[in-house]
Amino acid sequence: MTGFNRRDILSLALSSSLATMLPAFAGAAAEDGDQGLIFGPPEPFDFDALKRRAEQMAQEPWEDGRSSHGEILERIDYDAFQAIRFRKDHALWTDGKGGAPVQLFHLGRYFQEPVLIHVVEDGTAREILYRGNYFDLPAEHPARDLPDDIGFSGFRLHEPSQETDWIAFLGASYFRTSGPFNQYGLSARGLAIDTALPKPEEFPRFSRIWLERVDGEADRVLVYALLDSPSITGAYRFDCVKADEHVTDITCSLFPRKAIERLGVAPLTSMYWYSETNRKQAVDWRPEIHDSDGLALWTGNGERLWRPLNNPHTTMTNAFLDESPRGFGLLQRDRNFGHYQDDGVFYDRRPSAWIEPTSDWGKGQVQLVEIPTDDEIHDNIVAYWVPHDGVEPGRQLDFSYRLHWCDDEPYPAELGRVMATYTGIGGIPGQPRPENAMRFVVDFHGGQVGILERGDAKPVVDLSRGTVTLADSHPVVGQPGLYRAFFDTVIEEAEPVDMRMYVQGNDGEALTETWLYQFLPDPAATERET
Repeated sequence: MTGFNRRDILSLALSSSLATMLPAFAGAAAEDGDQGLIFGPPEPFDFDALKRRAEQMAQEPWEDGRSSHGEILERIDYDAFQAIRFRKDHALWTDGKGGAPVQLFHLGRYFQEPVLIHVVEDGTAREILYRGNYFDLPAEHPARDLPDDIGFSGFRLHEPSQETDWIAFLGASYFRTSGPFNQYGLSARGLAIDTALPKPEEFPRFSRIWLERVDGEADRVLVYALLDSPSITGAYRFDCVKADEHVTDITCSLFPRKAIERLGVAPLTSMYWYSETNRKQAVDWRPEIHDSDGLALWTGNGERLWRPLNNPHTTMTNAFLDESPRGFGLLQRDRNFGHYQDDGVFYDRRPSAWIEPTSDWGKGQVQLVEIPTDDEIHDNIVAYWVPHDGVEPGRQLDFSYRLHWCDDEPYPAELGRVMATYTGIGGIPGQPRPENAMRFVVDFHGGQVGILERGDAKPVVDLSRGTVTLADSHPVVGQPGLYRAFFDTVIEEAEPVDMRMYVQGNDGEALTETWLYQFLPDPAATERET
């Protein structure tokens, strides 16, 4: 997807009013023409066979899956892709027997690696063969020059009303849902390889997909996928359910072709430009712009952590060591429209995503990658799990987890939770300000902090360097339930400062989750001072 950005992909996925309905997969292939979808010959299929296939592929050389029709696909640019409409009379699963209406994405300039999509029924799979007449194409459209059987770039599942869709697989191993507020935002991926290393990142892709419905369940679809890349193969099973908050149960078996330096399991990809925390970067008129505002972690020993996101000066990778993690996710906690003032793309409605391991992941680390950005069109935040043990050929890796697309993390603790982080000059207003003093203010809400009175608790602060010169905590006057903790420290160097704070009651009990932050001094300001 070189030269393309996240906003383009989101627009391509959503701008086409593909309110299409396809006839149910019916055992026999239709004839060519406008009689419906055309299917390939039947083949037996189950997940165990898919795993065996992935394992066998790992013993074979990788083959580039890029389409041989690249010259034509290059002509299907952003505008041409948007002009393609899937036909309403070619929909899959609209007979009321289960599943959700399926619509297929066309290939184009930014999606040139075809995905072969199959339908499974009673243990038998048949490939949906590409035909140009599945799509309404304008006269003289480049896609009219393509031959048959070129495959698709992905698919999406729609509401029964066919007005909106609720999950989409498009590009590499990316997929996402519209979440509880019917608004797309961050994405998930099947796998991340060598993210933020001093070498090109590798993007595995789903080369083949199988779709299976569950009889009588209108909001549930099973998706099987074959993952392929130069370094690894894999077999995936997605149990996709559209509930109040969408849930996807994922099982995967991975088979390395070669050693992998950094394997990212259950990766989430999001965007953070600026918020109340880094106001100096707010060059746009809107007060805040982000799909997610923090990384939440529930560690294996039960600790709750919240790490506000940064838009750094250079790419930063932070690792959080853990064993048998209970969950982690990129969340959008700020749901106040007034903090964004965006009635076009509605950042206040963007879903959160929470990874809940359903098997023992053992030792490893959650890594958070933050990449500089100067616009909202770029995904610049990635979070994933890196297993402790090395990734070597011949060693199968198995993971299972539940992916919640939700309003907030699904298992909140009875603790005060971070609602906002503010930074600014330190010292006391009206008195001389200490040189280079910075203040860090954290607002908590929930748990017992809502009933605390001044003097009932205190902040506990640890810094990777420097000392705390002033610290206190207290209820926010006139704001029921809101509790504020702050501290000052002196910042004299350009190196990052890692910070950790929680609020402790007078009996020594932690009353809030642990706030983690990495303060990144402005290098230009530090150079001016020296």
